[in-house]
Amino acid sequence: MAATKGTATGGTPGDPESMEVSAAGHTVRITHPGKDYFPRVGLTKADLVEYYLAVEKPVMSAMGGRAVLMERHPDGVPGKSFFQKRVPAGHPDWLRTTVVSTPAGTTSDALVIHDIAHVLWAVNLGCLGFHVWATRASDPLHADELRFDLDPMPKVTFDEVRTVAQLLGELLSSLGIRSWVKTSGSKGLHVYVPLHARWGAVTVRSAAVATARELARRHPDLVTDEWWKEERGRRVFVDFNQNAPHKTVFGAWSVRPRVGAQVSTPLTWQQLDGIDPDSLTVATVPARIEEFGDPWADRWDNRQTIEPLLEWHERDMALGLLDAPWPPQYPKMPNEPPRVAPSRARKD
Repeated sequence: MAATKGTATGGTPGDPESMEVSAAGHTVRITHPGKDYFPRVGLTKADLVEYYLAVEKPVMSAMGGRAVLMERHPDGVPGKSFFQKRVPAGHPDWLRTTVVSTPAGTTSDALVIHDIAHVLWAVNLGCLGFHVWATRASDPLHADELRFDLDPMPKVTFDEVRTVAQLLGELLSSLGIRSWVKTSGSKGLHVYVPLHARWGAVTVRSAAVATARELARRHPDLVTDEWWKEERGRRVFVDFNQNAPHKTVFGAWSVRPRVGAQVSTPLTWQQLDGIDPDSLTVATVPARIEEFGDPWADRWDNRQTIEPLLEWHERDMALGLLDAPWPPQYPKMPNEPPRVAPSRARKD
């Protein structure tokens, strides 16, 4: 999606505590632009607006056309926060929304990142994190991203997470599947595979389960596919359930609500070596894009298949393995084991 450069003007008539930003053909009113969103590093709401304008093209390539769950911090990082799926009443007429649902079937009108003006509108509400659907609003029945969230258990180092990401990338590559990597903005890494939009979320999750199991078999000292935390040990958990229907993952180029204003930053596999994720911030990422470009620029020109991963899934089912446990808010699923922690099951 082509970028449309935004411009900001000073206080609006009759309200010096606001400014207007012209972006993507819309005028977005930013109230209290001087509000300190990240006080430890001195970043204001206006600074966050400028950041998203600076990274408009890559952020729209990554999140454009998708529904998002907003993580709102109206008073900045130090204040109270909440997640908001439903777009509040009184929004501009131009705002794009789409109907999303919970596993229980409750529906909401969620924000769609149609253009950068939609991002800025959310930032004005104190959105310090965009959690993004794996489907496009125009095709909610087919996921076009397979996502692996590499979640380190306590005392696991980032070097170990990096090693697991590289092993995962190599495993996928051995099947002819190309993958892309980004920092989570916190302690983990996310590995993405862009897909032909042929499969529903349940099928894509099955592919993720099979991949997590295979990686754990090959590297049991580093990797775990155990859903229950008590069984993971000091390893990196490959979170397959982030591919379940209605699940979201923290968006690429999105700013985390951490005191240092860290950014979930796409990288090339070569750039992953030696990177310090805490150094990737609102202050440093725009210059990095200026120097190196968007590492994910060619992603949508290289959509992949999950057929080899589904063959692993069918093999595991033929060997008598059950499905992996689903998150607690989901209804009981076919072939799922008892949804109870092993220690509690033994006690019962």
